[in-house]
Amino acid sequence: MKLQDILTEDCTSCAVQISSKKKILEHICEIATNRIPEHSTFELLQSLMEREKMGSTGIGNGIAIPHGRLTGTKQVVAVLITSEQPVGFDAIDNRAVDIFVALFVPEDCCKEHLSTLQSIAKLMSNKKMSKQIRKCTDSHELYALVQQAAE
Repeated sequence: MKLQDILTEDCTSCAVQISSKKKILEHICEIATNRIPEHSTFELLQSLMEREKMGSTGIGNGIAIPHGRLTGTKQVVAVLITSEQPVGFDAIDNRAVDIFVALFVPEDCCKEHLSTLQSIAKLMSNKKMSKQIRKCTDSHELYALVQQAAE
C-alpha cells in the first residue's frame, strides 16, 4: 500500500509549532482520532510509544515513521505532519526530525504493514521529494504534493 492510497487531507498538517517528541506524537494521535474514533487519543499514543520503546522510528535525514498496531480496527490510517522547527527524535543519524509520517495499522495486518512502511520510506528518502515537502507552506499543498508523487 502506498502513502497516496491511505493519506487523507484531514490527516495532513503542515508547519506545526511543536518542539518535543512526546508533543509531536500526541498531536499525531489527536489528528488520527478523527479517522479512528473507536480508539482514544491515549490508546493511539500508547501504540506509538510501545513501538518507540523498541527503538526510534527516526529513519534519518530529518524523517520519522512512527507506527503502531491497533486491535479492533480494520483500516490503515496515515498521518503526515511537518514541523516548523526540527524536533529531537533519537533518529538513527542523530539528526532532528521535521517530517513525520505516522501509521496506525490493524493488529493482524503484519505483512501489509511492512510493505507500506517500505513504500513510505522509499518515497520519503527521495531527496527531491523531502525537499519539496519541506517547502510546503500549508496542509493542502502538502497533501496535494504527496498525492502527485510517483515512487
